[in-house]
Amino acid sequence: MFRDYFFELADKLTARLRGDEVLLCSLTGEDSDFVRLNRNRIRQAGSVQQRVLSLDLIKGRRHAAGQLGLSGHMEQDTAQAAALMESLRAQRPHLPEDPYLHYATEARSTEQVHDHALPPSDEALDQIMRAAEGMDLVGIWANGATFAGFANSLGQRNWHSSATFNFDWSCHHAGDKAVKNGYAGSRWQLEVLLAKMEAMRAELELMQRPPKTIAPGRYRVYLAPAALREILDMLAWGGFGLKSHRTAQTPLIKMVREGRRLHPSVTLLEHGAAGFGPMFTPHGFIKPDHVVLIKDGAYGECLADPRAAKEYGVAVNSAGESPEAFDMAPGTLARSDVPAALDTGLYINNLWYCNFSDRSNCRITGMTRFACFWVENGRITAPVNVMRFDESVYHILGGRLLGLTRERELILDSGTYGQRSLQSYHLPGALVDGFTFTL
Repeated sequence: MFRDYFFELADKLTARLRGDEVLLCSLTGEDSDFVRLNRNRIRQAGSVQQRVLSLDLIKGRRHAAGQLGLSGHMEQDTAQAAALMESLRAQRPHLPEDPYLHYATEARSTEQVHDHALPPSDEALDQIMRAAEGMDLVGIWANGATFAGFANSLGQRNWHSSATFNFDWSCHHAGDKAVKNGYAGSRWQLEVLLAKMEAMRAELELMQRPPKTIAPGRYRVYLAPAALREILDMLAWGGFGLKSHRTAQTPLIKMVREGRRLHPSVTLLEHGAAGFGPMFTPHGFIKPDHVVLIKDGAYGECLADPRAAKEYGVAVNSAGESPEAFDMAPGTLARSDVPAALDTGLYINNLWYCNFSDRSNCRITGMTRFACFWVENGRITAPVNVMRFDESVYHILGGRLLGLTRERELILDSGTYGQRSLQSYHLPGALVDGFTFTL
């Protein structure tokens, strides 16, 4: 197990410290399969094994940090890491003291290993292609284990590993019309995949109907979990960080300064214990199981990373100031009842190109995408041509929110910039009245 290798390497590096130096060692890694599909056939396949070691060499209030890739050969890795330490030691005297340097000094060792019950990639892909036979499917499959470790010269040792799959795909109909879906988690269930594929076939049939263009105005809409995720991603952009709150840059400034509230049914957590990332930070702080961001519509706690916590004198509860395991409480509306509850309006599966149009009022603009349907008298009648919306979160999740679905969906971020993202979302769908479309 690479845990033992990492801890042994950290011990060897700790033995090279001089005087009152402190060393922080942080490890991230993965063993992942990646497969791209086009026209429902495998076009590109590969595997990635990587282990990245980050070092922070501290003396007093001065510190220097760097990182390197590990080979898995102890002699080679020790020599390269020792050389990096020497380089950091040489740089450190020339750096200014860091007033917000903040690292754990109380040794709290932990270990968390999730069940590794992933399907072999070849078997899962065979099931995917069989289920999508006859559809013009394009997507990316990611599957494998990710892990993280922390060790410092004060004796603290932490380890975390998890294993997930993530299949992100769309099926093209014609022109700009397509449907999109995703399936992710830690336990593969063929019946779930088959249900999603059948739902896509039904949506593709609906896509064959003449598209409807609607006039700008306000409409009742249903935001599926994937669409709601785009709204919450915008909130996460400074909405919950302590630094952004204390400097009045949060888009939720009116909740902080004016007591503005969302709908009482809205409760949002950063639920790290239910996510797939480590429960410790790269500076050795142990995260709480969850942080209540919004409770019954009222603002709760901020996320404080080590630097902001040091600056403002609060406890560390996050590695960064953006949620990594977004969890939104369910409502009471059954998903099967959504068309009837929507009655007449838009069923929106996906949004894209979202951005703030008025940050201080938490107003967001963006576009509908993929399968967006017009519903009339509780029945889907036609696909809707792309529309731009411009709406405030205080309306979407506030005064105009009619209900949240009882069922929730697990969504894993499909990002792979540098390494697989561990960000997750557990979200219901949202029924909203008076949603504003501008063109």
